[in-house]
Amino acid sequence: MGRDNHTSVSEFLLMGLSERPDQQWPLFGLFLSMYMVTIVGNLLIILAIYSDSHLHTPMYFFLSNLSFVDLCQASTTMPKMLINILTHSKAIPYAGCLIQMYSFHLFGTMDSFLLAVMAYDRFVAICHPLRYATIMSPRLCILLVGGPWGTTNLQSVVHTSLMAKLTFCADNKIPHFFCDLMPLLKLSCSDTHINELVVLVFGIFMGISPLVCILLSYICIFCAVLQVPSAEGKRKAFSTCGSHLTVVLLFYGTIFAVYLQPSGPTSPEKDKAAAVMCAVVIPMLNPFIYSLRNRDMKGALRKLISRIPPSQ
Repeated sequence: MGRDNHTSVSEFLLMGLSERPDQQWPLFGLFLSMYMVTIVGNLLIILAIYSDSHLHTPMYFFLSNLSFVDLCQASTTMPKMLINILTHSKAIPYAGCLIQMYSFHLFGTMDSFLLAVMAYDRFVAICHPLRYATIMSPRLCILLVGGPWGTTNLQSVVHTSLMAKLTFCADNKIPHFFCDLMPLLKLSCSDTHINELVVLVFGIFMGISPLVCILLSYICIFCAVLQVPSAEGKRKAFSTCGSHLTVVLLFYGTIFAVYLQPSGPTSPEKDKAAAVMCAVVIPMLNPFIYSLRNRDMKGALRKLISRIPPSQ
């Protein structure tokens, strides 16, 4: 009785990226450095955009939201992993595990939606430049960001609510460095068919719709650029979406490279590699990609850093 609302597991054990003791401190140093770079880099992007009035445009509004999501995405998984290495503990409370799973899927899916929104912004800027200010109104910009926040929250709430109804018995070891959806489903001793069906439905909608939007936007962009008569005009048009296209290729290239391979004994390792790329590496690289290839962004960052008083 009450099996669906009961679990005999009060905590899970995160087995991490490696179980070898001699690799723990090198991993701690590497991921602590990456986490600090991610936090500082994305915070600088956000502060630079909001402190420079010239960057108060739709493109940079979306970029600041992407930096915020990347910052949150990294903070969902890395602090707990670093604490576990530092304290020689692998434990995470049951409730903490569900919160981590909720947050990871919220920010991970939001990342893909923001990339789609930014692709649409570039499409309007290149294909309809004279109507750009009219189309990309403040109201539409808020809707383009607020809508995905609501949708991704709904997805995470549904996944977490269904997971909370499952029963977990003896095995509480998660072969991952954070609580992810599929490893948790494999540990459950309940019937997970409904959960798996919901994962499939949300995966098709939440995974494919942003990618379709990105592909359609860039097809229209390329067609419009090919009609530009001068080579200099084509170069300028492509340069406005170069940084975004780099991030898209990095994000989806990682997913395709890992998950389009046949399943096998190394699947858990492939899952870890994909998670490290999406949750750690890409959020760290995004600030560099957008700042190094963008003259306005570099100028705003120089102004921001120049305002920081030197240490006494």
